Amino acid sequence: MTTEGLRLWTVPWDLLSAAAGTIVLGLLWLGPLASLSHTAFSAHMLLHLGLMLVAAPLLAMPVSRRLPSPRGLGDALAWYLLAGAFEMLVVLAWHIPLLHDAAGHNALLFAAEQLSFLAAGVALWACIFSARRSAAAIAAALVAALTFSHMSMFGLMLALVPTLIYDPNLCQGWFGIDRLNDQHLGGALMAAGGLMYLLAAVVLFMRAVKAAMEPAASH
Repeated sequence: MTTEGLRLWTVPWDLLSAAAGTIVLGLLWLGPLASLSHTAFSAHMLLHLGLMLVAAPLLAMPVSRRLPSPRGLGDALAWYLLAGAFEMLVVLAWHIPLLHDAAGHNALLFAAEQLSFLAAGVALWACIFSARRSAAAIAAALVAALTFSHMSMFGLMLALVPTLIYDPNLCQGWFGIDRLNDQHLGGALMAAGGLMYLLAAVVLFMRAVKAAMEPAASH
């Protein structure tokens, strides 16, 4: 198939991905999770994970096709680590008890929290999807692994901490669970969600190894 033919095939998929991401955003922000997240920490975490692990990759995919894949490892690390640091700052900052509680009680801060989650997720996944060269894939794998580490470790801390660290009014739970278990469930969900980035890191590393072996196999 010609390059022009491939381009014609990618456009519908880009549109479908963007449309699917927009639909997911609508379901998350206009559905019950948005209101439940003001009373249940586990619902807040599901909303957070839905944004960063479902909506963000779908929206990032068409963006990544228009981004050049860095040729050198240094350039790739510079851009991808910046996106990874931005994602880590956004996630950890909004889960500081003071900021989390403020966002739970203030509509404008809640909107800022949600938009920053989405922006950080799109930036990170756009880097991951744009890693089409071997050097870029290695850099993206490193950033994905670091994202898995901080997200899962923080989630495990929330799942194991013996006391409630967030406003009890924001951790009232649902389906009959109490406040502390609501916080623990939210932490467990966050830790499990981090596995998505670990999977991405493994796939990227395998892609880099395969790309590095192909020139050797041709000789």
